[in-house]
Parts: sequence; structure tokens; C-alpha cells
Amino acid sequence: MADFLLIHGSCHGAWCWRDLLPLLRAQGHTARAIDLPSAGADPTPLADVTLDLYAEAILAAMTGPTVLVGHSAGGFPISAAAMRRPDLIRHLVYLCAHLPQTGKSMIDRRIDAKSQPLLDAVRKAADGVSYSVIPDKAREKFYQDCPDAAVAYARAHLSPQPIAPQATPLTVTDTLRSLSKSYIRCLQDGAIPPDFQAELCREWPEFSVYEMDCGHSPFFAQPARLADILHQIAEAS
Repeated sequence: MADFLLIHGSCHGAWCWRDLLPLLRAQGHTARAIDLPSAGADPTPLADVTLDLYAEAILAAMTGPTVLVGHSAGGFPISAAAMRRPDLIRHLVYLCAHLPQTGKSMIDRRIDAKSQPLLDAVRKAADGVSYSVIPDKAREKFYQDCPDAAVAYARAHLSPQPIAPQATPLTVTDTLRSLSKSYIRCLQDGAIPPDFQAELCREWPEFSVYEMDCGHSPFFAQPARLADILHQIAEAS
């Protein structure tokens, strides 16, 4: 069995994993989720958040070899944490997530995609420190195949996303390249284009890439299927 730590993406928090956590635990795993700084119930001011602070929060939540799962924008924080403490990483899972490339920030990587579906779905704060999801766009981009109750729950919990950590480039090291990892592609994703996800992991071994026929939020749309894939990954790691 494995110890899972689940890391959310932009504008989300630990709350987004509510349906997945009990399923992983029912399979015999330990599974936890945290709020990154300023997200969910975390009180860190938006202006104080950095990518380093994200990495520190993740490492502080880990006590031993962990299957570290990053959703969407969570791909950068889990990569940053893994490069600092590879000894704590049993396996990295990128769930329809952005992958780092040396010298590029997460925003740079998003711009690398041929299409930009989120341009009309987010609004930058007047102070330039954060952005937020436009409520009327939430279902279309993130939850188009999720139950109505889950969509309502998510919309009530979405919060501003600090820009600084997503504008910070990473240097990909041999340490990160050597770690055991998997990618889960979401084939109906309305936020990160599916063809871009395929390009991100194009050179990965076939056995390390999984597919889900769902949108950007498989933890609400298909939690049982996602739990089964994560269980399979853990058993093989």
C-alpha cells in the first residue's frame, strides 16, 4: 500500500479531493490532501506566496516515501518539492498537469499550447497579484461532465490564485528526470488542451501514461476510475 499526498491546482484547495480520498483509503492506502499557501483555509496573504513556499508546504506534509499527485497547475509545485527532497518521493503523478521545462514558468508552459481555452475564463485582480475564475465559465472549463452538486460545491469554494508562483521558472534537474513518474491525460479537458497534454508526455514510456475519457476534474467526474488508476500506479511503483 502507498501513502498518497494530493496537491490541487489553480484556484482550488484540498476540498477538491473530497470524493477521491475515501476511495483511496478504502483500497488500503493512506491518503491526504493539503491547502497550498493562500488556498482553501490557509491564511497566507496572496502577495506573500511563492513557488518556494509551495514546495516547502508540500515537504512539510511528507513524512516518508510518498506518491505525490499534482493536478493541473500542481505539476510545478510537486516538481519543485521533488527536486529538493527526492528521498521522500515514491512516485510522481501528473494529473492533466503542466510539466516543467528548464527556464520556463508555468505561465510560459501554458502559452506553449496551440490553443488557450482559459483566456476568457479568468479575471486578473486590479492589483495584479492574483486572478480568479469567472463563475459563469467554471462548468464549461473545469466541470462540464461533473454532477450538478459537485459543480455547485466547487463554485462555492473556488478562490483567487496568486500569480507569482506560476510566473516563476524552474530548472529541471537530472534528479527530477530520474524519479519514477506517471502522467494521466484527460481526453475531454476544457482547461488544458488534450493535444497539449499528449505533447507534454510524448516521449514518456507508454506504460507510464494513462488516459481518462473525462474533463479537467476527474476527482469529481470519475473518482472511482481515478482511484483505480492511482492504485494501479502505486502497486507498480
